[in-house]
Amino acid sequence: MKRKRYTPEFKSQIVLEVLKEEKTMNEIASSHGIHVNQIRQWRNAFLEQMPLIFAKDNKKADQFNS
Repeated sequence: MKRKRYTPEFKSQIVLEVLKEEKTMNEIASSHGIHVNQIRQWRNAFLEQMPLIFAKDNKKADQFNS
């Protein structure tokens, strides 16, 4: 059986849906046909990487202010 590949855009959409907390992770997983553990991994990866996104923005802002 071949592994499913998901686009970064799709993963982002799912993570945003989780962060809105309008549905449970189990509901989101079943509606999209994804295992809940996969969604947890995507959410955790996003939360770990989020500070880096803002750090990159600050570096760009510092370059313009110099």
